[in-house]
Amino acid sequence: MKINRLGIGAAAGLMALSTYMALDTFAISNTYQNDATMMNMALFESLAEAREEFGTITQEDLDEAAEDAEEDEEASMDAIRMVAERSDEEKTIRIYEYRVSNTTVYVADVRLKSAEYLKTAFAGDSYGRNITATTSEIAEDNNALFAINGDYYGARERGYVIRNGVLYRNTAAGKDVLCIYADGHMETVADSDFTAEELLEKGVWQAFSFGPGLLEDGEVTVSYDDEVRRAMASNPRTAIGVMENNHYVFVVSDGRTGDNEGLSLYDLAEFMQSLGVKDAYNLDGGGSSTMVFEGELINNPSTGGKHSKERSVSDIVYIG
Repeated sequence: MKINRLGIGAAAGLMALSTYMALDTFAISNTYQNDATMMNMALFESLAEAREEFGTITQEDLDEAAEDAEEDEEASMDAIRMVAERSDEEKTIRIYEYRVSNTTVYVADVRLKSAEYLKTAFAGDSYGRNITATTSEIAEDNNALFAINGDYYGARERGYVIRNGVLYRNTAAGKDVLCIYADGHMETVADSDFTAEELLEKGVWQAFSFGPGLLEDGEVTVSYDDEVRRAMASNPRTAIGVMENNHYVFVVSDGRTGDNEGLSLYDLAEFMQSLGVKDAYNLDGGGSSTMVFEGELINNPSTGGKHSKERSVSDIVYIG
């Protein structure tokens, strides 16, 4: 098992990080929803037989990571500490705290046996306009072990929405679309290249419309110019990336306070690249950026230049 470069700090030693919308906007029949879900479940079942036994991190892996870090002069961002850890036969979650560009950043390294454990949920268990709740509340309602905020689909009338194998909205928004497939791989596509129905047929399990994409095949795909069009340069951020099939990295940064400047999109992309992430995508940020683990708030959501309670959002991404 190849561990991408990552320093964990002298005291702890090296550890690998590898280790909205009204319903009438788009109406979809119950039969179609059920068929879509059955199709994805069939994919999960067919993949299960070929899936290798869930791996664990060995001392050999750690030694290899240490050698890679020593050889790479650019491996300069070290984790301050491990915040939390949970592991069983189906999933392993390790959360680390980093300090990057005068900002505290939380990184969850998540390994799953199957993408079916990577789920999404709507506020109030309902798809529609102006239905919101905090990430913590939605996570509790769905017995989520781990959760981050999603793309806040409810703030827009366009943009593909596919959740847990069900198509809810098929109107394009001219955006990058994050696609997480039933086999566990992830990619970013332009909604001008595929209809939502085509993505569903291709086996997309979750689709988000926010963006932009941050990394593709390990290369940064954003520039400083993106900030001018999208938001002020430094913000709290939420992003998701993939190392390999069913091995994900969730990143949530603080920001907009005296202690935390926040990250630009380019900073975020470079940081995830340094962790060895192959493909990455930007989700809703600012006051929405939230990470929850076992019912506890991990980061410090902030709006208006001060720490505050969580902002209510439309949806979450969670591990069940």
